[in-house]
Amino acid sequence: MSDSSLRLVWVYPDLLSTYGDQGNVLVTERRARQRRVPVTRIDVRSDQPIPTSGDIYLIGGGEDRPQRLAAERLRRDGGLNRAVDNGAIVFSVCAGYQIIGHEFVNDLGRPEPGLGLLDVVSVRGEGERCVGDVLADIDPALGLPPLTGFENHQGVTHVGKNARPLARTRFGNGNGTGDGTEGAYNETVFGTYMHGPVMARNPQIADLLIKLAMDVRALPPVDDEWYEALRAERIAAASQPA
Repeated sequence: MSDSSLRLVWVYPDLLSTYGDQGNVLVTERRARQRRVPVTRIDVRSDQPIPTSGDIYLIGGGEDRPQRLAAERLRRDGGLNRAVDNGAIVFSVCAGYQIIGHEFVNDLGRPEPGLGLLDVVSVRGEGERCVGDVLADIDPALGLPPLTGFENHQGVTHVGKNARPLARTRFGNGNGTGDGTEGAYNETVFGTYMHGPVMARNPQIADLLIKLAMDVRALPPVDDEWYEALRAERIAAASQPA
C-alpha cells in the first residue's frame, strides 16, 4: 500500500458516475475500515490530474459523450497508465470497462482509442440494448461466489488472449458476444458491465481488490448479513422466468 493507508481513487465522478457506481468506492472504503485498515479516498474530477500513487482506482459508467471526453482526458493525462505500471489495481464498470480496453465506438460512431490496460475491444451491438439483471459464475481462479448485477448497455466486448473472462453468465447478456462471457480481467485490471452497484451486491469483489492491494491472502471476517440479504433477493429475482 501507499505509506500506511489504503489509497482509493474515484476517477472522474463528474463524467462517469451515471448509474450509481459511486457505491463501489463507498463499499470498498467501508470494507477496508471494517478491518481497521486506514483509508485515504481521493475523488478526481476530469479537470484534475490523476494521481499515480493510488492503490485502487475505481471507474464507473456513463453516457456516450462523457465516455468519449473521459477517454480523451485519461489518454492525455497518462496518470492511470503510470499507476498500473506501478502495480495499482483498477476496477471499471460499463463505459469505464470499454475505456480501459484498446478501442470502443464513441458517440460520433467512430472508433475511439482506449487506454490499453486490458486486452479487450468493444464495438456497438446491432440488436436491442442489453438491459436487466445478470447472474454469473465468476472465474474459479478468483475463488468468489456467483455475481449478481444489472446491465444496461449496447456494447459488444471481445476478450483478447491476454485477458480472461471475469465470469460466465447464467442469466443476462454480459459481454454481448453470445458466448456467455461477462467482463474481463488480468492480474491487476478488472472490467465488467455490471451495475447494481456491483460491489453492494458482491462485496467479495471489494475484498478481493483490498487483498490484492495489501498483498495478503485473507482478511478478517466482517458482518455480511445486509449484503447477503440483498444478494439473495437479487439472485432470486434474476432466476425468475421472464
